Amino acid sequence: MNKKVTSKKVASKASSNLKSSSTGTKSKTASGSALSQTKAPKKQTSPKAASAASKVLNDGRSSAKSKSAAGSALSQTPKKKK
Repeated sequence: MNKKVTSKKVASKASSNLKSSSTGTKSKTASGSALSQTKAPKKQTSPKAASAASKVLNDGRSSAKSKSAAGSALSQTPKKKK
């Protein structure tokens, strides 16, 4: 299990993304996932949210706030078993 949590700084950016009307769906999905894991080390990013976060990071049009939240969400995916 991955026990990482979202930092206060990234949670603030994720909250800002969710409030913005100009933020895209994938960015909001990743931001919501990151925000929900602020103080919840047992929560993990779902495959759907991880996919959205990956797309946000690869999209050159994404803002720095969106990429920050997406990176946090991706870092909180379940660890792969070897």
